[in-house]
Amino acid sequence: MNREHVPVDKIREAIATLQAAIGSARAGLPEEVFLFVSSLTPMINVDLLIRDEGGRTLLTWRHDQFYGPGWHIPGGIIRFKEASGERIAAVADRELGARVSAEPQPLCLHEITNPNRDIRGHFISLLYTCRLESPLDEQRRFDPQNPRNGDWAWHAGSPDNLIRVHEIYRPWLDAAGSGNA
Repeated sequence: MNREHVPVDKIREAIATLQAAIGSARAGLPEEVFLFVSSLTPMINVDLLIRDEGGRTLLTWRHDQFYGPGWHIPGGIIRFKEASGERIAAVADRELGARVSAEPQPLCLHEITNPNRDIRGHFISLLYTCRLESPLDEQRRFDPQNPRNGDWAWHAGSPDNLIRVHEIYRPWLDAAGSGNA
């Protein structure tokens, strides 16, 4: 590999500048730093598989620069020194306005890579079976006439417009209510 030599003191200075700007990584990272870090290492995230009594799955609408418009399983990236259960609770609160309980072990683990992208291009995803412990925030209910990023809706099976990186979850979404996956 041919890289120009960067003096160690310059690297340490850059790291010190970043650390001063970040503070505690447990609180999350500034967007620019997060995107930079995501180009250096895989991100570990939790995804919440939530079903109702009828076997429908709770999905949230997503429309951003990385994945475009489509449905996805609610989820989030685990922060430094944060337990997966803490991130599950934070995702449920932030994305659904609700509390959930989760099975202690993930239902599955998937490694997702995008060979065409360095930023946000490598994830290790843990899918957890969760149950709602409080009502959903009705103000976040999806309205097809006014789709908003982050709004939720129940789905019987997987929708056609599932975001591409969540295609790995189609077997669980299509098996909803069947007891298979």
